[in-house]
Amino acid sequence: MPIKITFFAHGTTTDNEKHISSGASDVDLSEKGIQQSIELKEQTKDKKFDVVFCSDLKRAIHSANITYEGIFPIIIDKRLRECDYGIYNAKESSIVEPMQEKNITDRFPEGESYEDVKARVADFLEFLKQNYDGKHVAIVAHKAPQLALDVLLKGQTWEEAFEQDWRKIHAWKPGWEYELK
Repeated sequence: MPIKITFFAHGTTTDNEKHISSGASDVDLSEKGIQQSIELKEQTKDKKFDVVFCSDLKRAIHSANITYEGIFPIIIDKRLRECDYGIYNAKESSIVEPMQEKNITDRFPEGESYEDVKARVADFLEFLKQNYDGKHVAIVAHKAPQLALDVLLKGQTWEEAFEQDWRKIHAWKPGWEYELK
């Protein structure tokens, strides 16, 4: 049976507010991000999940805990981490963001490529197939894993995923739906 996946982006971080691309650096939510996570709890109160998975970075953990702790089981999974920008972790977004689309197959210096992230997410999806058949799971994570879901489950190219990314077109919503068959 198909697995229903609802993806949630973590709340705004202190780095986001300073226009810094955190990557694999571990930064926490800002006050705005905490408020967004509280609001998401209300916006999704009618949704039912069998489990919530989140990245092992504290911005995702904190978002998941604020929104779903005590309501659904939460499992931390490092395969859902943001792309490791290597020497560009925690650098200005004006520098990092233009590099992202150029590092689909080439790794950031001392970091990962988006194809590396796709491989991690594909491994996670195989884990879901083996353990959560027919279930509805939530994921609280980052930009790169979400774009990887667009590539893996919606058949988009990386270029299409980047072009249609909600962050680029300013189209946030309380959850994106995917289906894993």
